[in-house]
Amino acid sequence: MTISLQSSCELHPQVALRPEPFGALAYHYGNRKLIFLKHPDVVSVVKTMSEHETLERALQANEVDPSRWPSFVSALDSLAASDIIRVR
Repeated sequence: MTISLQSSCELHPQVALRPEPFGALAYHYGNRKLIFLKHPDVVSVVKTMSEHETLERALQANEVDPSRWPSFVSALDSLAASDIIRVR
């Protein structure tokens, strides 16, 4: 799966996020994967991306600097590969 700025994504319905000082823990109840989200900006985007038409709009709404967008796309692509997020 490849996530792009034009992807429309959401947190997988079987995933719970638990806030932590470093960001959050994401636990998938279906496949039992536990993922560390190590940056609060990533957590904000993951929590709100379902409210936006595209990932690009979610990044804009969360005021992520465009120079950081490629690293967010890469991180979110990794989360999609682990079924933490999915394309809607």
